[in-house]
Amino acid sequence: MEQVTLLKQNEYVRLDASQLTALYHQLGEADAEDIVCRALEELAARLSHAERCYREGRLADMRKSSRSLIAIADQIGMRLLAQVAGDVTGCIDSGDHGALAATFARLLRIGERSLCEIWDLQDLPF
Repeated sequence: MEQVTLLKQNEYVRLDASQLTALYHQLGEADAEDIVCRALEELAARLSHAERCYREGRLADMRKSSRSLIAIADQIGMRLLAQVAGDVTGCIDSGDHGALAATFARLLRIGERSLCEIWDLQDLPF
């Protein structure tokens, strides 16, 4: 039997704090917190929807969810999440199912880490 090596995927996620700071200065604390909370809920819902679509082979719906992630993630400083959501869209458009599987797995990892990371910033004054 051959030896199998398990590769641990570790994504480094960094949020654009300047985007959040600008949002807080522009809207005020209460409105900015409302926007961020709604954005986080939408991101979680759309990631979940995209995952369900992927499992069911509904790539057109998955593409819509992935595209919508881009604007939401950009709004609250999740640049890497927005970039990878764009990469997923590109894989769907090109019909490259192998690349889609890998890129979508990365999107899910980054999405989860990004959602956790933003909670670490909640104690920072904006």
